[in-house]
Formats: sequence, C-alpha cells, structure tokens
Amino acid sequence: MRQAVRLALRARGRTSPNPLVGCVIVREGRVLATGWHKQAGGDHGEVAALRKLGMRAPRATVYVTLEPHNFHGRTPPCTDRLIEAKVARVVVGMKDPNARVDGGGIKQLRRAGIEVTVGVLEAECRAINRPYVKWTAQKRPFVTLKAAVTLDGRLAARGGDARWVSGELSRIEAHRMRDVADAILVGANTVRLDNPALTTRLASGRGRDPKRVILDGRLTVPPEAKALPGALVITTRDSDPARARRLEKRGAEIVRLPGRRGQVDLTALLDELGRRDILTLLVEGGGQVHGEFLAAGLADELALFVAPKLIGAGGVPLIGVEGPAKMADAWRLSAVSTKRLGDDILVVGDVLRSD
Repeated sequence: MRQAVRLALRARGRTSPNPLVGCVIVREGRVLATGWHKQAGGDHGEVAALRKLGMRAPRATVYVTLEPHNFHGRTPPCTDRLIEAKVARVVVGMKDPNARVDGGGIKQLRRAGIEVTVGVLEAECRAINRPYVKWTAQKRPFVTLKAAVTLDGRLAARGGDARWVSGELSRIEAHRMRDVADAILVGANTVRLDNPALTTRLASGRGRDPKRVILDGRLTVPPEAKALPGALVITTRDSDPARARRLEKRGAEIVRLPGRRGQVDLTALLDELGRRDILTLLVEGGGQVHGEFLAAGLADELALFVAPKLIGAGGVPLIGVEGPAKMADAWRLSAVSTKRLGDDILVVGDVLRSD
C-alpha cells in the first residue's frame, strides 16, 4: 500500500476534481503491475494497472489507495473492471467519501465474491486526499496560507521591499507548491506593489501554472498587471463597471460576489472556486488577505518560510488584521512539521479551528 500511495502522489495537482489514486497488483508475492490516476477523464489507478496485464489478473490481489468507484462517470466503473479481471482480493486504503460511492464499490466487489479488506494505511491514504475529502463534504477548496517571513514575522521591509525575504532553496520549494496547486490567490495590494506573474518556474521549464485569482473588492488592480491575462478577478457586486471592462479587455474574468465596504465575502469566494472544481487554493497574501482568512476561520494549513533576518516594527506584518486580545485565543497550529532549506526553515501546520 505504501507503494500505491507513492504512485498516487505522482499526479498531485493534475487530477482535480478527482482524488489521487495509486494501485499495485500482486500475485504470490510478486508485483505484476502498477498504475495511478494521472488526470481527470483518464484511467483510474486500477484500470491503468490492469491495462498492463491485458485487463486480466486472475487470483491477484489489488492494493488501491481509495475505494474503487461503482458508477458511470467520465469513465466506466472500476468495480466492473476488477470483477471482469477475476481478481481474488482487493485491499482498500480508505472508503470514498463521495456520496455516489461511500461503500457501494466495496459492497459490489463482495457481492461478486471478491475478498475486500478496508483501512490498510488509512491515515496515509486519507492524508494525500485531504483536499478531495474537504471538497466532497463542503464543495470548497483546501486553503493553504503561504508566506516568506523574517524571524520577527515581517513579509517586507519598511516601504514594502520584499526581494528577497527567503533564500533560493525556499523560492524553489514555493514554486513546487504552485506546481501542485489548482489555484493561487493574492490580494490587490500585492499585485499593485509587486506586480507578480503568479506563474510556476522550475528547472528546465517544468511546472504547471495554477489558476490565478486576484482578490480585488474595489477593482484597483492596474490593467497592465502581469497576472491579469486568464486570471479570475474577484470583486464585489457594487464595484465600478468601467474598471471591470478595462480589466476584461486585458483577458481577465470578472467575478462579482457578495461583500461589504469593498471586501469580498470569503465564504462566497470559496464556494465559487469549489463550483469551478478547484480543490487546492494556495493563498500567497499579502498580510491583509492572510489575516482575513484566519479571522474568518477559513484557512486549513499554514506554510511559512522563515528566514534568519530581522526587520523591526516598520516592516509589513504577516497578519494584517487585528488579532485576539488574549494569548489563550491565539490562532494555533497542529501536526507541525519543519524542513531546512539552506538558511531558512519551512514550517507547515494545520490551522486549528477556534470552534
């Protein structure tokens, strides 16, 4: 099953709105074939592996990270393919939370006389599909707040200079994060000050660009901004139509959502992105946007690249909104991990809900 998990991860950022699925087919202790789901509309992991065996695997055991689906969608049911292949046993990492499956695939396999074991390395299988699990339940993307900060929690120096807070290895890792995200979001201030392209730049031109999302309640982003072509510009319903038309001429799509005082309702934003089959959202700031997501209780994960630098009181803070009055009410992280990247340290943790 661990091999199946590793296979599934090869497609990170490529399968939305489908889950990551890896599969290993074994008989008498020997691996016969492996496969993984590479993109939505393509073969699921089980079928990708079975094709290497001519769709026949009599008496074999199939290890798959997620319950095989049992309905006709973009592809035929994987349960039917496994039954036709005459496999003897299917080992499932976790049940599929999709209401169209939710144990139905397991039941169908058992009715066909196939032995099914469920819950092997379930925690690992669930961990790789956290965005899919959330989207299935809430129809909203998994939100990661990402930033590079100094030791005293500053995004930029006095005056806004942020090039560069972190080192080269951290910047490469940040682009890897973009590569596996469905969408990347920044606020209008970040676009005006930094004019980022919001593209993925990895060695040898590798990398996939996520969907660009700009949060701009008052439509203050300049039409010449690098990130505009193809971007979603999220604004309020009462923003200036003339400004909207100028941005649309530059290739942006204007999306008007509920909001007040020039601030977009973030719950409505996540609902809109979920409707667009976006499962993972990488929020790159700035500090006001990070603070709004935290204050609204809508952040799932925090990823901080901490550099050994100090800026002082004049620097731009990581959290640009007023925080709790008491330390007991501070936003907290759980399941924290760290990674050394040159002189920097990457800190990743789940944001605990106050409720």
